[in-house]
Amino acid sequence: MRETVTTEPVVRTTAAPPALGGLGLFTVLLAAALPLIDFFIVNVALPAIGADLAASEAVLELVVAGYGVAYAVLLVLGGRLGDLFGRRRLFLGGMAAFGLTSLACGLAPGAWTLVAARVAQGAAAAAMLPQVLATIQATTRGARRAKAMSLYGATAGLSMVAGQILGGVLVAADVAGTGWRAVFLVNVPVVALGLVLAVRVVPETRSQHPEPADGPGTVLLAVSLLTLLAPLTEGRAAGWPLWTWLSLAAFPFAAGAFWAVERRADRAGRTPLVPPSLLALASLRRGLALILPFSIGFSGFMFVIALALQKGAGLGPVPAGLALAPMAVVFLFTSLAGPRLTARYGTRVVAAGSVVQGVGVLLIVLAAWRDWPHLDFGALLPGAAVAGAGQALQLPNVFRIVMSEVPPARAGVGSGVMVTTQQSALALGVATLGTLFLTLVPRLGMRDALVTTLLVQLAGVVLTGLLSLRLPREIG
Repeated sequence: MRETVTTEPVVRTTAAPPALGGLGLFTVLLAAALPLIDFFIVNVALPAIGADLAASEAVLELVVAGYGVAYAVLLVLGGRLGDLFGRRRLFLGGMAAFGLTSLACGLAPGAWTLVAARVAQGAAAAAMLPQVLATIQATTRGARRAKAMSLYGATAGLSMVAGQILGGVLVAADVAGTGWRAVFLVNVPVVALGLVLAVRVVPETRSQHPEPADGPGTVLLAVSLLTLLAPLTEGRAAGWPLWTWLSLAAFPFAAGAFWAVERRADRAGRTPLVPPSLLALASLRRGLALILPFSIGFSGFMFVIALALQKGAGLGPVPAGLALAPMAVVFLFTSLAGPRLTARYGTRVVAAGSVVQGVGVLLIVLAAWRDWPHLDFGALLPGAAVAGAGQALQLPNVFRIVMSEVPPARAGVGSGVMVTTQQSALALGVATLGTLFLTLVPRLGMRDALVTTLLVQLAGVVLTGLLSLRLPREIG
């Protein structure tokens, strides 16, 4: 008797995209926090670094600027390399390099060694951070993506405030006699934890149609950012020598050449470093325009208030850092409510946030005018809390808007463009508002210089509010 064999038809299924679980999201957000914390953590440590390493003011500015410039220049390239070679691979490599360069910063024997280590640390951050947004974009959908993007924005804003607070606490704690070095050494165990988790819970993703790196675009973007950021960050401390003016004069030509090269590559069917066709997305283009004044004001405020509280009001590093704790606490809780508010009111929440932030800055101006030089936690509490609420209504939502229409295949490029815009603006904020404040101090005194700088920031908040009116009403 013959056995009848039945055959089932072969059904071909398409593999589902890898999913990012809760622990995986925690891991990439941890990595997102590290570079932003390290941008701000040195603000309250600079006096201690200068005293210990006998560093001049110009060299101390390089400790901040060297990190920021390297970070901004290489971010888009980091996103492209993640698309090309795998985002998890670049994430792991960048995180490991960030830990090693943080160790080098903490062990630096001299000021110039610290500057070199900070530049390397910025380059490592540029390899790591773009993979965070790209991974979220490629591994989440719908409501999960909206929640993940909101948490990313909340993490970014909270990290910028928490970095300054943490810096003051670590310097004053003088852990095992490390003093200011602890602000860098604290990264090492955090990175070790992050690497252990990432190996287990972060999925690998990459672009299905990767393009080779854009060499000419990378060089021209680096030249453009360097000709703008280097003179602005070093000019005042160096006495505005001839090279600073020549560099600023070269910036528009370098930027124009970069844009021309990118447009030519885009029209030829290649994928340039910053595709002009990507900027055709209204949500991305208008969101980036809003990020610029917001980030300039945010970083400029953080830098100026750290100097004013320590050098003018005579506060130590811990009180100077903790004076901004209300901003961090209110930012955290307001950002948690952000997704529900935007689901109901759309991007009008961003416009409302700019109004709230403006009120907060005005309260800080009044406190500085009325209470100087007794500008402490109590005096700053109302303004810092209100400003923190306004910032939380803006930043997480703007990040969601920028990335809402970017296709997953271009997630690395899109995230690189967004974070480069943010980081360049953070560096510009320190350079412009910081330079304005330090220039006004000898002429007006510390209080009036602070008030004037805060009023300039307030003008930026107004601009942010006006730009928010052009955002798409709903967030995709």
